[in-house]
Amino acid sequence: MILVEKKRIKDIPVLHIVKQKQFSDRMPLIIFLHGFTSTKERNMHAAYLFAEKGFRVVMPEAKYHGERAAGFSEMELGFRFWEIVLTSIEELSIIKDNLTEAGLVDPSKIGIAGTSMGAITTLGALAKYDWIKTAVSLMGNPSYEQFALWQLNEMEKRNVKLGLSKDEISALLNQLKQYDLSLQPEKLNSRPVLFWHGKQDKVVPYHSAYHFYEQNRKSYKGTEGVFEFITDEKAGHAVSNAGVVAAANWFEKHI
Repeated sequence: MILVEKKRIKDIPVLHIVKQKQFSDRMPLIIFLHGFTSTKERNMHAAYLFAEKGFRVVMPEAKYHGERAAGFSEMELGFRFWEIVLTSIEELSIIKDNLTEAGLVDPSKIGIAGTSMGAITTLGALAKYDWIKTAVSLMGNPSYEQFALWQLNEMEKRNVKLGLSKDEISALLNQLKQYDLSLQPEKLNSRPVLFWHGKQDKVVPYHSAYHFYEQNRKSYKGTEGVFEFITDEKAGHAVSNAGVVAAANWFEKHI
C-alpha cells in the first residue's frame, strides 16, 4: 500500500508519498516540483510511479500557490515568477535537511524533478547544490537570464506594464545569473540529467533547452545514457504519460 501524508516541513506544505512498509526507512528521495499556477496535488500520478519503484517522494507547494495562495491573479503571479522559483530553490535545502536529520533519507540518493516552472527550478538547483545526484526536467529551461529576457519581451508585445525600472530589471538579471546553468555548465559535474520537452511548446520554448543539451553533451562523452534529451514532436506545453514514465525509469536507473 502507498501512503499519502499531508504535512508541513518547517512552513512548507508538502505531500509525502511512500510505501507503507517503508514509511520509517532510510530511503532514496525524489522531490517533485509543480508548475506555474498548478498545485502539488496535480502531480500525484508521477508521485505514485516513483513511490512504486521504492522512492520516498515529497511534493512541496510553491510560494503563492495552492495552500500558500495569496489571492494573486495569474498576471500578478507572473510578475512574481522568479521570486517563486528562487524561493523554491532555497526551500529544497530545508526539505532535504529536515528529512535527512529525521533519518528518513539517504543523502547520497536524492533526485529532483519538476514540470515547467518546477523544471526551471530543478535546473537552477543543479547550479546551487552538489548534493543532487540526478535530475529530470520536464519542459524546463536552464538559461535563466535568456528566459527572463524572453518573458519581458513577450510582455512588452502584449503591452503589459511591468512597473519595473531599468535598474530593477538589471538587478533581477544579475541575481538570476548565479542560478543560470547555461552560464556555468561545469556545475553539471557529469551528473545524470534527463530532459523531456514537447517541440510545439509555446510557453517554455523547446529550442533553448535543446540548445543547452547540444552544447553540453560532449562533456559527457564516454558516459553513455547519462545526459539525455527526449523530444516529443507533437506535444505542446503538457507532459505526456510517456514523459512521466521516462522520469520514473530514469530515477530507477540513476539513483
